[in-house]
Amino acid sequence: MLISLPKPSRWSESLALHVSTLGPFGRMPVAPGTWGSVAAVLLAPALFLPWSMPVRLAVLAVLFPVGSWCATRAERIIGRPDPGCVVIDELWGQWLTILPLAAGLADWPWLVLGCMLFRIFDIAKPWPVRAAENWLPRGWGIMLDDGVAGLYALGCVLLGRMVV
Repeated sequence: MLISLPKPSRWSESLALHVSTLGPFGRMPVAPGTWGSVAAVLLAPALFLPWSMPVRLAVLAVLFPVGSWCATRAERIIGRPDPGCVVIDELWGQWLTILPLAAGLADWPWLVLGCMLFRIFDIAKPWPVRAAENWLPRGWGIMLDDGVAGLYALGCVLLGRMVV
């Protein structure tokens, strides 16, 4: 059973909730962040990986402000900061992590490792991941900390790929 969310009165608020929760994934009753990461990995082969590197970078550049806006709206609608059901940040962080696959710099086993490392960094929040939440307000901070976690995971994948 999915967790219920407030029923927004405006279509823009409804859209923000749907985007910020990635539909049903953020509304899972247990581990919504992990489910958001699963959604990101499942959506990537169709919506992210087929494109050229400039297009993928543009997708990430657009996804950050769109996700930030949606996350900020979701916070207001739900009435609490950084609600667990907001998982658009997982999509952004995971897609940052899988850039090496998109560029041909890593193969699937490395990227699976990268996605797992992303979750570890996102949950454990080593410095500066936790600090990044407060560098920008509201939804912007929600997105930014996952971006930093994604960069940590990306760095580990690239470093591991160079060493092995």
